[in-house]
Amino acid sequence: MLAQGPRVAAFEEAFARVTGSRHAIATSSGTTALHLALMAHGVGRGDEVITSPFTFIASVNTILFTGATPVFADIDERTFNIDANAIEAAITPRTKAIMPVHIFGQPCDMDEITALASKHGIVIIEDAAQAVGATYRGRPVGSFGTGTFSLYATKNVMSGEGGMITTDDDRIADQCRLLRNHGMRKRYQYEMLGYNFRLTDVLAAIGLAQLNRMPESTARRRANAAFLSAQIESVATPTVKEGRDHVWHQYTVRVREEMDRDDALRRLDAAGIGSGIFYPAGAHKFRHIKEVVGDVEMPVTDSVAASVISLPVHPLLDQADLERIVAAVNEL
Repeated sequence: MLAQGPRVAAFEEAFARVTGSRHAIATSSGTTALHLALMAHGVGRGDEVITSPFTFIASVNTILFTGATPVFADIDERTFNIDANAIEAAITPRTKAIMPVHIFGQPCDMDEITALASKHGIVIIEDAAQAVGATYRGRPVGSFGTGTFSLYATKNVMSGEGGMITTDDDRIADQCRLLRNHGMRKRYQYEMLGYNFRLTDVLAAIGLAQLNRMPESTARRRANAAFLSAQIESVATPTVKEGRDHVWHQYTVRVREEMDRDDALRRLDAAGIGSGIFYPAGAHKFRHIKEVVGDVEMPVTDSVAASVISLPVHPLLDQADLERIVAAVNEL
């Protein structure tokens, strides 16, 4: 049984335990996890979903897949996460869901977001693609609403490609399982229009091994991030808000106004320090999204996107690597 067999079931059970959820539903990617979660909640044409413009494009594309309209709320420049105050200002009678993105592995302001969702009767669909293992005031991300995770090759827990949906809602779990497998509960008995969004046992076996090592690798990432933040002086280091356990999918700094970011990237590359820009532009800047939402102003996102650089933080760094990174960055 290669497709969605016993290894997938074991992976789902283990993932549910890690996230404190009643159900975990494996999918073929983080993108399909988001898509199915939105569909299971009935999000569709005429609805609005509030999310962050500072995210990987899949967060917004999946809203468009359903026929719904993405509505952007700007971000907190300290954490890069969606600003809860901006969410409230964006709510309309058409708002069906809030999709907070726990960017780079730091949880969003879930007390405020949960209160808003409850006040307005809106569902929460967490984009926790980068945040497996992160907690907010001791509670795992993915347990505040319907959670979605990515298992792509770069993630803290990866299977090469894949995704996971977490929920305590039996009905939502059932809908997601039906939708991922051609709308089929029993073989060749189709209850609805569905998709082939299944995970294979080969990938699930990789994910299980990765999940077992997550505590060790997360501890290493946290130690690496702590060292970098204590030693780096030339750029603005990340802010972690109180009550959050960050898992450091990315360690993202901001260059100062007087610095040329392109020059900084060239100098880091010359020093043998890998770096990346996540993300060079907010989702509101892309043509296919502008055609739906129009021209919207997201000044904080624009400022952050123009100044961020992500540095190595992965668990295979040794002390000499960390010292080389600090030295190169402090010379900028």
